Amino acid sequence: MKLRNVAQYLVVAGALGLAVTATAADDKKQAAAPADAKAMEAMEKAAAPGEGHKKLEPLAGKFAVKSKMWMDPSKPPEESTGSTERKWIMGNRYLQEEYKGTMMGQAFTGMGIQGYDNVMKRYFGSWIDSGSTSMSMSTGTLAGNTIKYKGKMSDPMAGKEVPYTMSLKIADNDHHTLEMWGPGPDGKNVKWMELQYTRAK
Repeated sequence: MKLRNVAQYLVVAGALGLAVTATAADDKKQAAAPADAKAMEAMEKAAAPGEGHKKLEPLAGKFAVKSKMWMDPSKPPEESTGSTERKWIMGNRYLQEEYKGTMMGQAFTGMGIQGYDNVMKRYFGSWIDSGSTSMSMSTGTLAGNTIKYKGKMSDPMAGKEVPYTMSLKIADNDHHTLEMWGPGPDGKNVKWMELQYTRAK
């Protein structure tokens, strides 16, 4: 083969190689595009407030609170009053709560976050307060007008983390009740607390 013919062959081969490479890259981009669009659609759906969040709407606002707390299940509960305010944050995705009241004769404050996880299809809540140095976490499901939660919290008496259950009954737009149960001194499940919420006028 003459030198000129060799040069022409190399030019043509190189051009074909570039064309194949470009076609492969385009094919890869086209294959990735639907996957990227599908991922974006899933993320947008997961991030959008929906029906699960609307169920929490009656909890938003300011409420007067009457509380009962059983430190000893064999004795009458300690009763006190307080107030709470819940506000939607981050585009109606979460309810942020701030509570003020008393506990065992001392000033008591608490802060919580409630929401609904579109991906896991469940409600969740977190809570911190001035009566501890820990955070409790819980998840739950809605049945009728009641959300039933399960969670764990640090127990200073037991010196460890213990399980608890909560029931949040939304009677109407102006009233709801929170009840909480956990292990008593003998390890058996007992009622720890009851909170009655009435919307402030």
